[in-house]
Amino acid sequence: MSRSAHPTSVTADAAPASGAAPSQVSDGLGIMLSDSASRRPRSLRWAILALALGGFGIGTTEFVAMGLLPNIAGALDVSEPTAGTVISAYALGVVVGAPLIAALTARMSRRTLLIGLMVAFTVGNVATALAPTFGLLIAARFVAGLPHGAYFGVAALVAAHLAGPGRRAKAIGQVMLGLAVANVAGVPMAAWLGEHFGWRSAFLVVVVVGATTVAALIRSLPSLRDMRATNPVTELGALRRSQVWFTLFTGIVGFGGMFAFYTYLNTALTTLGGLPVGLVPLALMLFGLGMVVGNIIGGIAADRSVSRSILVGLAGLAAVLLCFALFVQIAWAALALTFLVGVAGTSMVPALQTRLMDVAEDAQTLAAALNHSALNIANAAGASLGGIVIEAGHGYRAPSVLGAALAVAGLVVLSVALAAARRTRRPDQPTSGGVATVLDM
Repeated sequence: MSRSAHPTSVTADAAPASGAAPSQVSDGLGIMLSDSASRRPRSLRWAILALALGGFGIGTTEFVAMGLLPNIAGALDVSEPTAGTVISAYALGVVVGAPLIAALTARMSRRTLLIGLMVAFTVGNVATALAPTFGLLIAARFVAGLPHGAYFGVAALVAAHLAGPGRRAKAIGQVMLGLAVANVAGVPMAAWLGEHFGWRSAFLVVVVVGATTVAALIRSLPSLRDMRATNPVTELGALRRSQVWFTLFTGIVGFGGMFAFYTYLNTALTTLGGLPVGLVPLALMLFGLGMVVGNIIGGIAADRSVSRSILVGLAGLAAVLLCFALFVQIAWAALALTFLVGVAGTSMVPALQTRLMDVAEDAQTLAAALNHSALNIANAAGASLGGIVIEAGHGYRAPSVLGAALAVAGLVVLSVALAAARRTRRPDQPTSGGVATVLDM
């Protein structure tokens, strides 16, 4: 894969050789802009912030419904388990929308697409806030979920393109930071509003965030005319690449472990750790802070070595989850380990996103969007498997042990992927571009 053919598919592990890339200048965030980016009137700093703000809104609407199920059930006269369908409807929208939108909009300007996706997201949340019946609420949540994966996928590509070689993963991590910050600030704030002013107010806040993001994207994003357009057939070619599937499966299995832990965290802390119910929000905040730290560390680490960053993240996740199962009865240790699970789990996100973009070659949009379909599958699978081991009588330590086992399984999948990449690499194949990212041990 040549550097000229795929300008964004460059190694994430080493700076380009002198003379191999245009001169670069700093934007003040520690990220280097290529000449083409640095000459643009809008700075990278504001573009990244605008993209991250969209991630903040998406993260808030995705997770706030979990805390408002009793309010939604009471207001629309359905049972709480039935109200839980609003979560499933959103997740289904993500899984369906990510590949569909990425493939069908391949020829569209990335700038126009990002703005359009955020407009659709905002409209979906307006419909959610105003839905008069439960059936219409389910439909609105599905619509609101459709842009989720495509937005993050395209935002990652744009951030990597603007940042340039050697700083792509850090830029991707900063975009994904919006999702992590949503868990620390956005979700608690929206949940508080929902409790005091009705559940609809929580989604109206998301509408405001979405509308603000649209304005910010219009103002801060450059034209991006130098991003090469593709077509639906080319994008669908990602599905024929084994390394794309290996990377997606690594994320599904590895993150399934984290979600198995997180789904039953509250009960584990209160029943096994003796943590007062009033301190559960503190535990959730610590997990969210861990996600923020993990995104930052993961972006920096992935720019040095993508594969090593994923391997270390999975190994760390397995170790921390096992420690949680062993020490959950010590409240302060359980809280510290909750923070570390957030760090280890989300430290892999920038690296997984970067690896998918590299191994997809000229089908990067679909591959990047599929990452978020994979994460939602991991969420559902992890929660289901965690429930199975609890119902089998293994108690609330079991999801953490299961999570550790899934993280180890993710290590195995990635190791197989790396071995397969080495076997198929031609002796005369250069180590620049996406190939280096595949083999960057």
